[in-house]
Formats: sequence, C-alpha cells, structure tokens
Amino acid sequence: MAIARGERGVHETPGKASTKRINEYLATVSMAPNDEIPWCSAFVNWVMRKANLPGAGKARARSWLSYGAAIDPPKPGAIAVLWRGKPTAATGHVGFYIGEEDAEHVLLLGGNQANAVNVSSYPKNRVLAYRWPDGQ
Repeated sequence: MAIARGERGVHETPGKASTKRINEYLATVSMAPNDEIPWCSAFVNWVMRKANLPGAGKARARSWLSYGAAIDPPKPGAIAVLWRGKPTAATGHVGFYIGEEDAEHVLLLGGNQANAVNVSSYPKNRVLAYRWPDGQ
C-alpha cells in the first residue's frame, strides 16, 4: 500500500500529451502511451510489480476477478473489482480497498479515478469481488 499511496496525485495531462508516469503504468500491460484510455488495471499491475508481487498482467479491470484468492470480508490492501456500466458488461474498475466510507460505500485507492491516482468512494453494490495475492 505504501507504493500505491506514494503515487497519489499523479494525473492525466490534458490534450494530446500523456503523463510519463501513467505511460509507465501502461507499459506493465503492454499498452501504448496514452493517458486518455482506461488505465486503472495498469496502475494496479504497476504497483504489484513494484511490490515484487505478480499482477494480473492485463489491461482489463475484470481480469483481476481470477487473480489470487477471494477475500471476504476485505482487509486494507485487497484488490477490489467493480462493475462499470452494468453488472454484466465487460467493463469494470479496479483499485485497492482502503476501508468503508459508510454502510453503503467503500473507499478505493486507485488509478484513473477522476483522471488521477487518488482515494475515491464507490457504492458497495458495484463490488464484484475482493482478491488477495496467493501466498500473502
């Protein structure tokens, strides 16, 4: 979590330019530099690599659904996978579980949250799974 927290404040560059650090995140999932595309999974993969842990290795947020082991209830640092659009869509969001904001919302530290790395609140009913690295 210290690695992820250290990235807070990294944000997209408006226009055609792309933020160098976000390009580094994207490189972990073999994506071309472009901070205008969804990069939440790239951020989580980058953090895991920096922590010497395996990542999902994919740019899709829902690729984390099969990562590691299920953990419920979650503990801080768990990887939270959320649906986006609708629960059955292929789209999603992924970030690190920080805790609960209230009875209906979780706090996630993640990338591409309002175009930046930050802590944001999400409805609990959007959470598909909480995952934890195998053997950790």
